[in-house]
Amino acid sequence: MAIFLRSALRVALLALLSIACPLTVSAHEVQPAVADVSVESGRVVVEISAALEPVIAGVNLSEVADTDESPQADRSDALRALPPDALAAELEAAWPGIASRITLRSGDVALVPELTGVDVPEVGDVELRRDSTLTLAADLPPGDGPVVFGWDARLGGLVVRQIAEGEAYDAYLTDGALSEPMPRTGVATQTVGQAMLRYVVSGFDHIIPKGLDHILFVLGLFFYSLRWRPLLWQVSAFTIAHTVTLALATLGIVQTTMWIVEALIALSIVWVAVENIWRGGRGRIGWGRIAVVFGFGLLHGMGFASVLSEFGLGSHFVASLVSFNVGVEIGQLTVIAAAFLLLGLPFGDRPWYRRRIAIPGSLVIATIAAYWVLNRIGLLGDLPYLT
Repeated sequence: MAIFLRSALRVALLALLSIACPLTVSAHEVQPAVADVSVESGRVVVEISAALEPVIAGVNLSEVADTDESPQADRSDALRALPPDALAAELEAAWPGIASRITLRSGDVALVPELTGVDVPEVGDVELRRDSTLTLAADLPPGDGPVVFGWDARLGGLVVRQIAEGEAYDAYLTDGALSEPMPRTGVATQTVGQAMLRYVVSGFDHIIPKGLDHILFVLGLFFYSLRWRPLLWQVSAFTIAHTVTLALATLGIVQTTMWIVEALIALSIVWVAVENIWRGGRGRIGWGRIAVVFGFGLLHGMGFASVLSEFGLGSHFVASLVSFNVGVEIGQLTVIAAAFLLLGLPFGDRPWYRRRIAIPGSLVIATIAAYWVLNRIGLLGDLPYLT
């Protein structure tokens, strides 16, 4: 029986960490492109910010979370090292195939997007994502048919934004979905319910599967103690804190340097995990721990705000902001529930739980986060940048 329990424990711990800690995630992580659509004067102009290298290489961005997972990974990496003129030439050569995957129409009339401009940054650290800017344009047919834009799922996620006359529309498109019809006067509209649903999904998605650092932080809170009071105090402090800074940062009241925030977020994970090793397992929680978790929650809120800065909040600002937070909380509670079902429920009442689960789990979390700290401040620049 003891052998069975030890084996089950190892399987549960490895399963949890395999969900939370995919070490293959790197700076080659797939991110959505952002398209700003302008419809005016008989012409539609689309300005797209995206990493061109995987698109030119033919990586199927709907099937991978990281371009290193693709058979075309070597080709994509080689393109990262090309100077701007050379990469622009590669894009022009591949453009007919790429254009065939783009949908642009006015009413029932299909439009052929013309590539009118390419702005490629100079080569920097080839381990970091390089976003280029494409400008597409097409003449509109007579009439008032609205414009619809989108692209094939192989090209990855797409944030579409339309701004006109002080109004704004934005949508996060996946799996080849198309935008709402964008009128020639004003902007496309969406209901409060549609906006709320989209941001709940986006908030959850930012935790599971994309928020590895936030997942590890929440697991750090879980490993402190299995008693519900310490966990409730910690999660409540963390939630209130990240809600405050998320709102302030999204409104532009607080502005930060993201690489510093990301490094401090990693440091917060180290701190929480190490404190678990030295002080965890108690039935009560001190105000010091709660204050530390609150402070770190402020940092994590700034990290969440960087996501919303890509998507925008459109016309339903308050509803979208609250919905994103709801999605984040659902994601965090899902992590805690999974940890409890895998580890707490079957093993939490064992005398060796803390020695064999909580402390080793916290040590793994601290090690990964310490690597992030060094990487994000540039001390391990030659190693894969985990994020």
